[in-house]
Amino acid sequence: MSKRLEFHDPLGASMRSHRVTVIAVLLAVLAVVHGGAGTAGAQTRPLPPGHPSTGGSGGSPSIPGPPPGSGAQGQGLTWKVPAGWTEEAPTSSMRRAQYRIQGPGGLAECVVFYFGPGQGGDAQANAARWASQFHRADGGPVGDAFKTRETKVGDIPVVLVEVAGTYVGGMGSGPSGAERPNYMLLGAIAQGPDANWFFRATGPRATLEAQRAAFDGLIRSIKRGQ
Repeated sequence: MSKRLEFHDPLGASMRSHRVTVIAVLLAVLAVVHGGAGTAGAQTRPLPPGHPSTGGSGGSPSIPGPPPGSGAQGQGLTWKVPAGWTEEAPTSSMRRAQYRIQGPGGLAECVVFYFGPGQGGDAQANAARWASQFHRADGGPVGDAFKTRETKVGDIPVVLVEVAGTYVGGMGSGPSGAERPNYMLLGAIAQGPDANWFFRATGPRATLEAQRAAFDGLIRSIKRGQ
């Protein structure tokens, strides 16, 4: 009677174990990729041409700030700060000023952006991007809750912007943030000597409605630097 010979193959078992491990890793990678694709769907309008990169989702800007001395004196703009607004130290080189605003709906913020000579993009593209950071309560576009108007302050062309709805934030290719209902944006894009200046107040609607006259007064006070 013949005996069947049995061989123990440790190398084959090891290779089969390795294949299982590789398949598990690949499945995990695919899950991450598909999860990232879902997040990418909640992004705001791309940055306008000429607008500096914002460094993704809320990070520091990926390019240096404006060149030293740019936007100053005769190349800059000046304005009067409304009474009751608290001036704060700008949190990035792209911010020329920022203010904390108290009001009945809670804290709001006004930021003045200047990106440097020839930077920042055109006014209408930026206004549309600001509006894309809001939606209606039902999730649809803000529609007629987005308003723009062209005017002049002295000889300075200005585009005024107003948006109301649920604020989701987000910058450029960055993902949207937490939803904040009953929010408002009051903005103005003023044409400076070498680039646009962006005045943007965001916060609870009740606060900005109460501070509308103060914001309008700031914009009407804009002058060219000396």
